[in-house]
Amino acid sequence: MNDRYNVKDFGALGDGCSIDTKAIQKAIDTCHANNGGYVILESGDFIAGTLYLKSNVYLQINASAKLLANPDISDYGANTHYNRYVNEQDMDRCFIYAENAENIGLCGEGEINGNAECFPNENSIYRPMMIRFLNCKNIHLKGLRLYNAAAWTTAFLDCENIWAENLDICNDKRYNGDGLDFDGCKNVFVSNCKIYGTDDNLCLQASSKDKPMKNVHITNCMFSSICAGIRIGLKSIGDISDVVISNCTFKNVWREGIKIECTEGGNISDIIVTGIVMHNVTRPIFIILNNRLDIIGSSIGLTEVPEIGTLKRIKMSDMIITDDEEMKNTHYRFNDDIMGCPSFNGIRVDAEENHMIEFLTLKNITYTFIGGVKLKEIPDIYPKVLDMRFPQKEKTSGNYYPDWSRAAFMDIRNTKGLVLDSIHFVLLNADERMPYIIENCQCLKEDILCF
Repeated sequence: MNDRYNVKDFGALGDGCSIDTKAIQKAIDTCHANNGGYVILESGDFIAGTLYLKSNVYLQINASAKLLANPDISDYGANTHYNRYVNEQDMDRCFIYAENAENIGLCGEGEINGNAECFPNENSIYRPMMIRFLNCKNIHLKGLRLYNAAAWTTAFLDCENIWAENLDICNDKRYNGDGLDFDGCKNVFVSNCKIYGTDDNLCLQASSKDKPMKNVHITNCMFSSICAGIRIGLKSIGDISDVVISNCTFKNVWREGIKIECTEGGNISDIIVTGIVMHNVTRPIFIILNNRLDIIGSSIGLTEVPEIGTLKRIKMSDMIITDDEEMKNTHYRFNDDIMGCPSFNGIRVDAEENHMIEFLTLKNITYTFIGGVKLKEIPDIYPKVLDMRFPQKEKTSGNYYPDWSRAAFMDIRNTKGLVLDSIHFVLLNADERMPYIIENCQCLKEDILCF
């Protein structure tokens, strides 16, 4: 029985000029109809629009092959689901799509290229995501170069059993340059990946109460982003739990390194982060427990401000965080979108005072900060996290505000069961702010040294 199908046998030319969508899809459909196997792009540059992956089919792009997104948006289907953010749901087109499929994969040592420069730079259906899988099981992405997506690189929605291994992801040409995004998935294994982009390198989210995000393993990866490294939450109607992040490096991340945002009424718990090295990361750790109903970043299923959820049992240990002279600068995304600067920095943990974060441990962390901030550069009043179910006269502290830090290294509020063990702060230039602030916290241990 034949289980290997060369797309050139189905009429694909791979000459970098012809449109090979129909030929590649025919090979996928034939492979699926014959109980599955490998559809192979052996060598050449293949141009295509939306490709629909089917159960038991692996699309293999060899080292000498490239799969390139067709600049013609009419070659993309309108039946590839949608983005689940309120402000981006019209961004619904997709290059490679699968729904209700199992035992599928993208593999090889070749390149999938989203041809980003040929599409608009901001919110538009006329810039397809590279990969979107909906309600699929047993998924493998392995060995590929995923370059220049016109929007997100991947979106795994309500999927189960996912392996993303040995991927080289570069998504630096357009807004929404995410790398690996998981929403409502379970049993996720990410290893040995290099991710560079203009937005979140990796996201774990839960936009439905019925689809928790759980059992996630992230190891031996490198992250670099004009925006953020790893985001857990923001979309958090459902629960997110059982996450281990280990042995990873973060370099030149102009906003947050690891951010945990329990914002939409769900529960985030049982997260371990260990063995981390960060170089030039503006806010190495950002953790917030609040509630919101903003246009930017809210889940489509959220129609009113939710009750504040819970955030507990978070352990972060064995981290080295270091700034160099580059961190004296203000960093932008594209021309005018400010991401970070010396006064917008540090480890920040915050919650509404009646809904405290529980059992947070920070241990064996050395943080060397560029410093140099004067008090006149920052406002006198630092806003609190407010319960936004009720009318508020003051502006709430939230996920994107304030855009300054009142402490040089670390600011932790409204946390009980807090353990700070072997925390070392090193300042490179004199800074007029307090080194750290711990406010309304129940500390089980506090061991901090400043140099």
